[in-house]
Amino acid sequence: MIQCKDCELCETGPDGRRVFKCDPFANIKEPECISKWQLIRLDMLLAGHQQTLKWYAKLAPLQDKIFKYMKREIEDIDESERWRQDEEGPEESI
Repeated sequence: MIQCKDCELCETGPDGRRVFKCDPFANIKEPECISKWQLIRLDMLLAGHQQTLKWYAKLAPLQDKIFKYMKREIEDIDESERWRQDEEGPEESI
């Protein structure tokens, strides 16, 4: 089995990062390359998911503040409309 570092479809950048130019639908050298390609894609998917979770964690305190503010505003609206219900209640029973 050919190692990725020895394949002409793999390039190593100056920072040591590997760039894979293989395409599983066009130019795969060996069957094991598809498995490696799947692992790379899963790793990328996992990294994206972890970044999303970090972003959500940063937004959580702000979201809690917004919920508390909205709850307080709704309670204030209900309190301000309570006088209407108190006046309408006895008149409707007459």
